[in-house]
Amino acid sequence: MTITLPIQEEARLKAAAKAKGLSPEALVREALDRFLSEAPAPPLKPKKSAYGLLAKYGPGPTEEEIDGNRREMFRGFGEDLP
Repeated sequence: MTITLPIQEEARLKAAAKAKGLSPEALVREALDRFLSEAPAPPLKPKKSAYGLLAKYGPGPTEEEIDGNRREMFRGFGEDLP
């Protein structure tokens, strides 16, 4: 992020930084850190539950259907081997 200051404010910032023995960037960073430590944290957005995420697709397959599909998929598996 870049901040553009009028010439007079830039000169005041440089003078204040020099008086504290810091670079202008360090002085601004120090002030920003102090400001952010006092600012309230933004509220966290509650996470959406995954429960029911796939409900629009209807009920899932039953255990028996899954077992039947597995048997069909692996029927003949390894039979080509001598």
